[in-house]
This record gives sequence, structure tokens and C-alpha cells, in this order.
Amino acid sequence: MPRELADLPFTQWLEPVGELAVEREYDCARFEDMVLAEPDLRNTVFGQCAFRSMHFDRGVAGGARFADVWLHGVRFTGTDMPDAAWLDAEMIEGAWSGVEASGAELRRVVFHNCKLDSVNFRNARLTKVRFVDCVLRHVDFGSAKLSEVSFPGSEVSALAVRNAQLKKVDFRQAHSIGIADGVESLRGALVTPGQLLDLAPTLAAAVGLVVEE
Repeated sequence: MPRELADLPFTQWLEPVGELAVEREYDCARFEDMVLAEPDLRNTVFGQCAFRSMHFDRGVAGGARFADVWLHGVRFTGTDMPDAAWLDAEMIEGAWSGVEASGAELRRVVFHNCKLDSVNFRNARLTKVRFVDCVLRHVDFGSAKLSEVSFPGSEVSALAVRNAQLKKVDFRQAHSIGIADGVESLRGALVTPGQLLDLAPTLAAAVGLVVEE
């Protein structure tokens, strides 16, 4: 994973851009050191673009497409991005807080050392997504489809997975895992024996099992 801008295979073609516009296509663009209040990125397309040290505050990005993009130190706060597409994306040391991403598609995406708090991924589709050394709190995957998703080194708490469809979702390398809603929908997930013991009280409550000595 490229940790620095200079390591990207398309760095030499990047051109600096100082503003963002709705329903526009950006190719080989570089965005840096920007704080955007209520930006409108609906149906905007980004291809082979780099974002560094940016803050998207209470914006909208419904239907936006991010393909082959790299983000470092980028924060999304209260951003509404339903049905957005993230393809071949890398997000490093970023944060998603209060983000609405229902119906979004994430394919071959890596979150590295990121914080996700109160993110709505309901009805989203995540394929080959990795959360590496991340903190996930109150993330909602309700009715979402997750395939080949993993959480190495991550702390996962208050996760919601009610009616989610899981396939090869690997929690085994997560530092911790806590399920707030939908533990009965964990079919298709991989956990360690120790994690299973941690989940036992939640599983017992979900099926109405009373444990007494």
C-alpha cells in the first residue's frame, strides 16, 4: 500500500486542483489542504486522484464515483453519500464520522489506521474490503452484503449486522469485536474460539438461552 504521495504509480500525472464542482469528472487530479463546508459532490467522478489533509464537512456526495483513488489524512464529517461507488481506493489515517453511505458500493478498498464512528452502511455492498488497524464504533451494516471483508488489528464495537449477508467475513485478526444488533446474522463470518467466547452472552440473549449455575 502506498503510504506517501510519491509512491503512487500515477503521481507524475497528477495536476493540482483548488476547488470541487458538482457532476464533474476529475482525472489525475490532486487535492490538498482544503476544508470544505457543505460541499456538493453529487454524481462527481474521480479517477486516479489523490486527496491529502482535507476535511469534508456536512457535504453531499450521492452517486459519486471514486475509482483508483488515494486519500491520506482525509475526514468526512456528517457527509451524505448514498449510492456512492468506491473502487480500488486506499484511505490512510482518515476518519468517517456520522457518514450516510447507504446503498454504497465498496470494492477492493483498504482503510488503514482510520476511525469510523456512527457510519451507516445499510444496504451497501462491500467486496474485498480491509479495515487495517482501524477503530469502528456504531457502524451499521444492516441488510448489507459483505464478501471477503476483514478487520486485521482493528477494534470493532457496537457493530450492527441485522439481516446482513456475510461471505468470508474474517474477524479473526481483530483486536476486539462487539455486536450491538443482529448477532444472529453472523452466518458466514470467521471468528477465533476466544472471540466466540466473548460473543457467547450476546448469542445466548439472541436465541433466548438462559445460562445459570
